[in-house]
Amino acid sequence: MAMPCSEPDLKPAQKNDRIHVFWHEGMLEHDTGRGVFDTGMDPGFLDVLENHPENSDRVKNIVSILKRGPISPFISWHQGRPALISELLSFHTQEYINELIEADEKQGKTICAGTFLNPRSWYAALLAAGSTISAMKHVLDGRGKIAYALVRPPGHHAQPSRADGYCFLNNAGLAVQSALTSGIDSVAVIDIDVHYGNGTAEGFYRSDKVLTVSLHMNHGSWGPSHPQNGAVDELGEGEGFGYNLNIPLPNGSGDSGYACAMTELVVPAVEKFEPKIMVLVIGQDSSAFDPNGRQCLTMEGYRKIGQIVREMADKHSKGRLVIVQEGGYHVTYSAYCLHATLEGVLNFPAPLLSDPIAYYPEDDSFATRAVESIKKYQRGIVPFFK
Repeated sequence: MAMPCSEPDLKPAQKNDRIHVFWHEGMLEHDTGRGVFDTGMDPGFLDVLENHPENSDRVKNIVSILKRGPISPFISWHQGRPALISELLSFHTQEYINELIEADEKQGKTICAGTFLNPRSWYAALLAAGSTISAMKHVLDGRGKIAYALVRPPGHHAQPSRADGYCFLNNAGLAVQSALTSGIDSVAVIDIDVHYGNGTAEGFYRSDKVLTVSLHMNHGSWGPSHPQNGAVDELGEGEGFGYNLNIPLPNGSGDSGYACAMTELVVPAVEKFEPKIMVLVIGQDSSAFDPNGRQCLTMEGYRKIGQIVREMADKHSKGRLVIVQEGGYHVTYSAYCLHATLEGVLNFPAPLLSDPIAYYPEDDSFATRAVESIKKYQRGIVPFFK
């Protein structure tokens, strides 16, 4: 029998809440090209090629919905900045950074499948990394409780010594490392991008100071750049054993399935870990309409996730929350889902925007059974659950 999933208690929006957004237009200069989806290939017999899914239009719409959408009065804008090489070395190896610099000097290179470093891509990557570090510093310095790094190229697949999945530098990982360097001794990272946050997990796989939790579709490894499977038994190593929790959800999981995973798996883990600061890694590619995922979240599901994460941050981290943008490739619906996520984070008592296209029915029985199985496995092997 599938287990019932409890609902989190929600509070009304706090009067002075704001989200501090870190953004720089230079990130739009990363040109990923055109072709057959993300291959960059022109087979010669198609009249119309498509933009690479990780293109600037998707982020332009996120910027515009935050500037002109109903949430705009609750947004404060901050100028992003490029990361220093010394900052990059807190997470990445010198050899890997040298490889990226050399590729930039040679005017570009295909780093791995679908991941193209073209002219100005390196500058955009530096801006994404630096802006995310700045967002973390803003919260750590007490200048705001909630910061959102609106960045591209994305970063959560980038491992210490390799690029992967459109990612060059691990923006979230660098921000987490900056928090650890500043004296924070416990950081929780919740990743809801549809793909496994393998790079962030790899960076902290042997650390008990960072709890990495990834909710993703069950896609497994996709090649040499992504050797991790994202399976439940990838739990960390050494001191980090039990601090990497993977939640691979069945294809088609939607609002109810994700809410169940959050309340039954993520919330208990965070309660045991008691982080000093929380990082929410968001990708709208878990939506029902994304071309790069096979899940069925709608605006309501994203809103609920935002509410749950905010409740955890208020309870454990004095409200300190850093949000980092990752994937999300439906050019219009991704912006709507981002808006809904931030509505949830701000705990609005009712939606500010209605969903313009959601209509898919959800059978949550598959996700619920998966959550029950994962819960049973984790309770039997993860040390802090015993």
